[in-house]
Amino acid sequence: MHTPIRRSRAAAGAALATALTLTACSGAEPAALGDPETPSEPVDLRMTVWTADEKHLEMFQEIGDAYAAANPDLVAGVTFETIPFEDYTTTLTTQLAGGNPPDLAWVLESYAPEFVSSGALADLGPVLESTDGYDVDDLVPSTLELWQDDEGLYAYPFSNSPFAVFVNTDQIAAAGQDDPAGLVESGEWTFDAARDIAAATAEDSGKQGLVVRDFDYQLWENLSTVWDGWGAAPWSEDGTQCTFTDPEMVEAMRWIHDATFDDGALPGPGTTADFFAGDAAMTITQISRASALDGSFEWDLLPLPAGPAGQQNVIGQAGIGVFTQGENPDVAADFLAYFTNPGNAEKLATYFPPPRASLLDAGTLSAANPLLSEEQLQSVVVDGIEGAVTKPVHQNFAKLSETVRAELDAMWAEDADVAAVLDETCAVIQPLLEE
Repeated sequence: MHTPIRRSRAAAGAALATALTLTACSGAEPAALGDPETPSEPVDLRMTVWTADEKHLEMFQEIGDAYAAANPDLVAGVTFETIPFEDYTTTLTTQLAGGNPPDLAWVLESYAPEFVSSGALADLGPVLESTDGYDVDDLVPSTLELWQDDEGLYAYPFSNSPFAVFVNTDQIAAAGQDDPAGLVESGEWTFDAARDIAAATAEDSGKQGLVVRDFDYQLWENLSTVWDGWGAAPWSEDGTQCTFTDPEMVEAMRWIHDATFDDGALPGPGTTADFFAGDAAMTITQISRASALDGSFEWDLLPLPAGPAGQQNVIGQAGIGVFTQGENPDVAADFLAYFTNPGNAEKLATYFPPPRASLLDAGTLSAANPLLSEEQLQSVVVDGIEGAVTKPVHQNFAKLSETVRAELDAMWAEDADVAAVLDETCAVIQPLLEE
């Protein structure tokens, strides 16, 4: 079951290393972006994204069409090219290595340090600062950190989406379990409580309990939404030392293993369960997934549970960057400034929590998110961005991601020695951390 994704993840590492090496070794200093000069004829812009959601794409296209209509001398049209998430970085970096990069692209936070330091992305700061009405000072400084290097800003963090827990309250009530919302109010919403409810509900329904969406025993970094509750991390803050063997990580991974193989609270290897299709009682994912809710069951949205180290907010972040090797970087940067201006950022906030302080309040967000109540938006989004951490990032993440995944494979068996697996993982990745 794992082979296709293994290949794509390995290919992602190879393609990213090749593409960014070629960029770094090109010998040319990226030209400073400024006001776009009128081209001899209007150009076509292409931006790669990983969403295939029709509602997302329709909104993007409306903004792109409005920009083209307002700038007919610059742009003939804007195309949004969907690349499946599991193949996204592979395909994007293959295009870059092959000399056919898109004009703009979404970049996943895990790969931010590699892209930012490579010279592949243009510095957007001067363009955003000089755009009338853009209000750069409204951007929350903490959301920009991953995308900055020295004085430059190399991508706009368009999505700052907290991870949260969607709950199928119909399934939980049918199993006679406590309402998780009540546990949040009483301060008893913990990973242990979530495990117990998930296991009992799965046994009653014959479906699954708690699903860490998109983990699927491949995207191990999504487990950070759990282990952060233990205060665990895969490597030190400076990225030089493996910490998979720290007691906090061993305890967290043992909890995940036991919740899966002993308690039946999490789906085991080879089991596919889509919460939004009614296949599970709970799922840890981002609020942008709310667009998949179809009203077929009653649901709630809650913050991540607390672990032994307390409750930790975790966000998934994605930036939009302009490639210096693209054919029209100045025009692309001008479009990005339009795509993310205050008015369009408010539209995008329907699905993608923005980095703008003026939009990060429950009242404003509720107008753009009719499916979510102000209470949910306050507790999950506004409060969830405050003091949040991102999923693991590293300067060498392309190589690390596939290596860690391969080492953790040994953990996903009922009789696995969790501590021994983590010892071996550290032994293997330590040289990669030191590169």
